[in-house]
Amino acid sequence: MASPFFETLTGLLVSRGIGVTRFEFAYMAARQQDGKRRPPPRMPVLLDEYRVAVATLREILGSKPHIVIGGKSMGGRAASMIADDLFTKGAIAGLVCLGYPFHPPKKPDTLRTAHLVHLQTPGLIVQGERDPFGTREDVSSYSLSPAIQIAWMGDGDHDLSPRVKSGFTRTGNLETAAEAIHSFLACLSK
Repeated sequence: MASPFFETLTGLLVSRGIGVTRFEFAYMAARQQDGKRRPPPRMPVLLDEYRVAVATLREILGSKPHIVIGGKSMGGRAASMIADDLFTKGAIAGLVCLGYPFHPPKKPDTLRTAHLVHLQTPGLIVQGERDPFGTREDVSSYSLSPAIQIAWMGDGDHDLSPRVKSGFTRTGNLETAAEAIHSFLACLSK
């Protein structure tokens, strides 16, 4: 949660008046403490941790402010898997995924999209055009809920970074991502 990607994007969102709360999955927090790389636990464990984080935030903030959940890569996938349950309960107003892992790299037939077909929660996916977890070309063939918008970052990879000679910059893509998120959130509050 303290990666340069999140630090930069958080700053860009806060500068646009968006409050941001971050949390670390337990396995990542342990990695930060002892330096040992370990695989993530099974998805049900991550989903439970995510639910607790949202419940804690809702307890702190009360019922007034809109909460939009999301995350980067697997964190966004986890958020998307619990979004409809939380949305129907009125706990959240929307979903933002950054670099959604539509499929494992080099395995375009192993889709992680079944739950996205009927998603009811308003969602925004911010995706690099050449993300190995789902390129623009890959994603154009998927059946996704009409509740999902996709903001494409020019020549971006999984971290939204473009190639040097593409004419795009990482800074520009992160600014564009922040603006897309800001616009999406503004539409939710109408």
